[in-house]
Amino acid sequence: MAYFAQTITLTSRKPKPCMQTSPFIGELIGTMVLLLLGDGVVANVVLRQTKGENAGWIVITAGWAFAVMIGIFVAKAFGSIDAHLNPAVTVAFAVATGDYSKIIPYITAQMIGAFLGAVLVWLHHLPHWSATSDPGSKLAVFATGPAIRSLGSNFLSEVLGTIVLILGLAGISSKGLGQMAVGVGPYLVGILVWSIGLSLGGPTGYSINPARDLAPRIAHAILPIPAKGSSDWSYGWVPVLGPLVGGIIGGILIAWYKL
Repeated sequence: MAYFAQTITLTSRKPKPCMQTSPFIGELIGTMVLLLLGDGVVANVVLRQTKGENAGWIVITAGWAFAVMIGIFVAKAFGSIDAHLNPAVTVAFAVATGDYSKIIPYITAQMIGAFLGAVLVWLHHLPHWSATSDPGSKLAVFATGPAIRSLGSNFLSEVLGTIVLILGLAGISSKGLGQMAVGVGPYLVGILVWSIGLSLGGPTGYSINPARDLAPRIAHAILPIPAKGSSDWSYGWVPVLGPLVGGIIGGILIAWYKL
């Protein structure tokens, strides 16, 4: 009888309350994971004495594609059904729908998450900063930079890459494709980002995401990274404004063609 009484008591206990998920938390944690994995693959390739040193561009583009896919899954799990993870995407769909209410909370969450993700990459690779002598490689972990510095062309590259991102996202979610199986979308978005990186990423490193570049660049500027050099703020506006302009153009096209 004592055993049954104990069983009844245990099974009748109320579950402990869980922390609430929300779109803000989803965007924050999803973007944090995106940057941890995305900047993480760059660190693995460009920092000295890692297991992935000099693994190359294919590894970086694949790593970023998978980072986007996992970031989307995480964002949705933590409460963001949109899982934008990118201010340019948030702005694009605000322009497309006429609903601007998500811009401030989403972009705030994305910036915080991107900064935290960059800090985690720094911590994860802590011994490798001293082992790496090139300041440019250290900055490359956190922020994008041009292969050939030509600000007008670099800006155009970011605009075009982001337009492809926005139109690709609209195509993936288009009703014209019919009913998509649940859970397939993030895989397709990962392929989209992989394609952009492989085909259009060479000139600038394809930021296509202001939070992905600006928040980690700030982290680079303030973290105690040995011999880190400049954070290259003279270029830093390109991977922020370029994607935002691309997002606006993409949003206008979506609204115009009712995609």
